[in-house]
Amino acid sequence: MERAAPQESDVTGPCEDGGHRERKVGFVDVFDTVLDVIDMRSFSNLWYWIALAVLWSSTSHWVIGVPYDMIIRGRRQGGQAQQDVEDIVRINVTRLLSLMRSGAVWIVALGCFWMTILAVLAFYYDVEFAQAVFFLMAPMTVVIWLTLRACHQIEAGESAGAALHRRLTIHRRLVQVVGMIAIFVTALYGMWHNLSASILG
Repeated sequence: MERAAPQESDVTGPCEDGGHRERKVGFVDVFDTVLDVIDMRSFSNLWYWIALAVLWSSTSHWVIGVPYDMIIRGRRQGGQAQQDVEDIVRINVTRLLSLMRSGAVWIVALGCFWMTILAVLAFYYDVEFAQAVFFLMAPMTVVIWLTLRACHQIEAGESAGAALHRRLTIHRRLVQVVGMIAIFVTALYGMWHNLSASILG
């Protein structure tokens, strides 16, 4: 009986006896190849730790949307540099507070919804990628709360001069404390996860 010609989804590969056989290439093989290229094991991936460092360094550098070097220059030089800082802070504070006042309920509801899904995937279903994203996003909710708190205080009267610089400096230090705690906890959990995986593996 004549053998049918191989289909387009068949490829020829070597067998153990030196001959050739045909195997089916399907969606699962393609998906496995993608996962090999894009490593989903986050805590053992160097790029995850680089992303964590970049996230917190940029978060502490941009204080309510103002680069910290610009804040330092405004405090030292005064004049136009100080006016630029006050203008940028005023614009960002007005934008953030108006956004929260117009849609705070929906923003909080959606935030809680997605964080709950992420937490369930991370710690109930034990998805490592969800765990990694959770350790990135959960501390950022604290940063958002601190930012809105600082915006309210700036709007209440700390919007110029030494009072503004004091508020921005305090806010930056609080963000740095949150970042140090977040990095420490993430590093501990990541080491524990990697050790557990190596022992069980």
